[in-house]
Amino acid sequence: MAFVFRRAAATNFRRYSTAAPSSAPGTSSKTGLYIGVTSVLGLAAAYYYMQDTPAPAAPKVPLTSALDKDNFVDLKLKKIEPYNHNTAKFTFELPPNTASLLPVAACVVIKTAPGKEDPDHPPLLDAKGKPYVRPYTPISPSDHPEEITFLIKKYDTGKVTPYLHAMKPGQTIGIKGPFPKTPYKVSNIKIDNAFRTPMYQIIQHAMSLPDDKTKITFLFSNVSEADILMRETLDAWAQKHPDRLKIVYALDKGSDKWDGPTGYVSKEMIQKYLPAPSDKVQILVCGPPGQVKSVAGAKDGMKQGELGGVLKELGYTQEQVFKF
Repeated sequence: MAFVFRRAAATNFRRYSTAAPSSAPGTSSKTGLYIGVTSVLGLAAAYYYMQDTPAPAAPKVPLTSALDKDNFVDLKLKKIEPYNHNTAKFTFELPPNTASLLPVAACVVIKTAPGKEDPDHPPLLDAKGKPYVRPYTPISPSDHPEEITFLIKKYDTGKVTPYLHAMKPGQTIGIKGPFPKTPYKVSNIKIDNAFRTPMYQIIQHAMSLPDDKTKITFLFSNVSEADILMRETLDAWAQKHPDRLKIVYALDKGSDKWDGPTGYVSKEMIQKYLPAPSDKVQILVCGPPGQVKSVAGAKDGMKQGELGGVLKELGYTQEQVFKF
């Protein structure tokens, strides 16, 4: 998933589409944002245009966060709701009068070890005897009280997702965070709190701000139509805010009835749906390593790494691209 701000800047991380070949302060604001994203959900691109946008009203949220960025907090699984053939929603309980209060955009990490011994839910350990730790971005609003929900796809060849999908309500898991990525900005106001899930999180936040004039085009790549997650919600947002949100679905290989773009996210696709390079544009990219490398160059561990791929070929600069 990638976000492009018309200035510099905007999780789980997707493997839905096959990886592309590795080769392969002012008083008046008039800014735009373009976003391209790939993640657990797909490759996305978005553009927003903001003009004379007032500061958003402070949201009514619980006073405290249930999370801790320095320590794992054990959360109890409340329910699992199947979403499609390989994905489910996992809702965990939070203490009374709390919420996740994650900033936008930010993620948490999940540890494959409950805080208390449970013979029916033993820890999952690696070869060194340590639990696995993986990043996930919630799909529930930051101020949603007493619950936090994740949309998680099961990879049969993976380690962590089969473990999570085998959990039962009442069992616990360790969660730590938040870990901010890049702030969502409305006009010249910096919001320290904004699927592939990072993109879903940002769009959800933007659509909740009635005075936000942001216009977003979301280029969302998946293997097949069945793999498009939260499509009903995304389409509902686009229908409700046609002047602010446009979603473009792309598939690795569409059926005979598919009339949208197909294939890897390419130079041509980016040129068609995203704005040209500008000092007022920022692109955000999120996805599996192979895709990120092809589109924007490889990350250097947790660091951004040098800009590369088709975005560099098209003339975007290091400051205009952010990789989740």
